[in-house]
Amino acid sequence: MNIYIDYTNVKAYATKEDIKKLCDEAKKYHFASVCVNPCYVELASNLLKNSTVSVCTVIGFPLGVSTTMVKAYEAIAAIEAGADEIDMVINIGALKDKDYEYVKNEIEEIRDSIDGHILKVIIETCYLTEEEIIKMTEICNETFVHFIKTSTGFGSRGASLEDIDIINRYKNEVLEVKASGGIETYEKARKYIEKGVTRIGTSHGVEIMEGELQ
Repeated sequence: MNIYIDYTNVKAYATKEDIKKLCDEAKKYHFASVCVNPCYVELASNLLKNSTVSVCTVIGFPLGVSTTMVKAYEAIAAIEAGADEIDMVINIGALKDKDYEYVKNEIEEIRDSIDGHILKVIIETCYLTEEEIIKMTEICNETFVHFIKTSTGFGSRGASLEDIDIINRYKNEVLEVKASGGIETYEKARKYIEKGVTRIGTSHGVEIMEGELQ
């Protein structure tokens, strides 16, 4: 289970001590990554040096309404600070306006700016219709990003198994799926993994691991 977990603390009030605790626990359980706000990327990178845990950060978070230029700059700065993976939020309003070229071009701009590092595209499924989830899955296929991600954890709800079913029906063979938001127990995490999800974004990584051992 540990290799699926992006152990997350992107709270507005997270402190340096919180991030140190996050990184210590991530190393103890050999999680896939820690996910932190951009201001803590350098700290996390230093704390996780010589470990197997990657550093992930969030871009355009949590609303996705920064301009493309700002998102790209934020992503570049994060990589320069030591981030291995980028989780970016799409412009949800542009998607609802059916301005698919804007959404696609923004993803491509950020993808190209981070020079091959892992890019996860957060689509915030709680605000989307089934048709919009399908469209975003198709755009993620077309832009060759590494992951489509369900949620920021700051929306009206987190991931659902129904979201994953929709994505699975339309994604190509190489696009991976990250589920996040509300996944707090081993049993919940297991259900998502059984659906083919390869990353779980959660602040409850330790509880999930303890649940697996019970």
